[in-house]
Amino acid sequence: MAQVSEDRVDTPEPEPEPVEQPEPPKKVSKAGRNLPAAIAVGVVLGAAIIVSLLTVRHLFIGIVAIAIAVGTVELAGALRRAADIRVALVPVLVGGQAMIWLAWPFGREGMITAFVLTVLACLLWRLPGGAQGYLRDIGASVFAAAYLPLFGAFAAMLVDPGDGVGRVLTFMICVVASDTGGYIAGVLGGKHPMAPSISPKKTWEGFAGSMVAGLVAGALSLSLLLNGHAWQGMLFGVAVVLTATLGDLVESLIKRDLGIKDMGTMLPGHGGLMDRLDSLLPSAVVSWLLLSAFVPTP
Repeated sequence: MAQVSEDRVDTPEPEPEPVEQPEPPKKVSKAGRNLPAAIAVGVVLGAAIIVSLLTVRHLFIGIVAIAIAVGTVELAGALRRAADIRVALVPVLVGGQAMIWLAWPFGREGMITAFVLTVLACLLWRLPGGAQGYLRDIGASVFAAAYLPLFGAFAAMLVDPGDGVGRVLTFMICVVASDTGGYIAGVLGGKHPMAPSISPKKTWEGFAGSMVAGLVAGALSLSLLLNGHAWQGMLFGVAVVLTATLGDLVESLIKRDLGIKDMGTMLPGHGGLMDRLDSLLPSAVVSWLLLSAFVPTP
């Protein structure tokens, strides 16, 4: 018998579908933010302040005025978006500029007069809105006027005396030293939360780093820039660290109450400008008070 062979057609086996590999988890920086962007923004802001101080020192008042205006808009926007709280923005902005600029020729009298008139303007501005939420909105408006322009006016008053450049630099150096020392110590060795219900990333180790940096910066800057005593600089440094830390915690508590992460997105790596002003604002008040006592104006 003849053996007949059948033609066999080999059908290709279907190729297995590619299996999607899970993306490796993104490495989260222990720093908690975009560090290169944060450094770049800090350098630019610092350079603008230094240039103003070394050319026409009263330009620093203009920088303060612009920063306060932007921070006020950010705070008012955050309150409105998160809690439908309506700050009387126009009176607070106009009155805020008056507080800062009148503090230059008239000092505390001009600043306080402008603040009182701003409060009155807020009361009148909100009247057409009716009774619903009136007290809430007025409270927020007065808070915004005090928290930003009133505190900022103390920074403006630092630059007015003949040695104003040294006063502003002493204030800025100590605040930056406090923030930087606390940041580095917190990133490298922060283990014990300072206020976990308010700011979980703030640690006692970071606070210790802030205190050490503030002590050194205060002693050096006040003695070298203003011919003060080292012990005065150390007291100044401690006070600035305490108020800068308080400012951080207060703003963190405000954001936690509103349920937001940042006040804005203007500054890469930092959030909003308001997120950079938090430690500066209360420190400006204490800086003006202590430097006026330690180093009488020439």
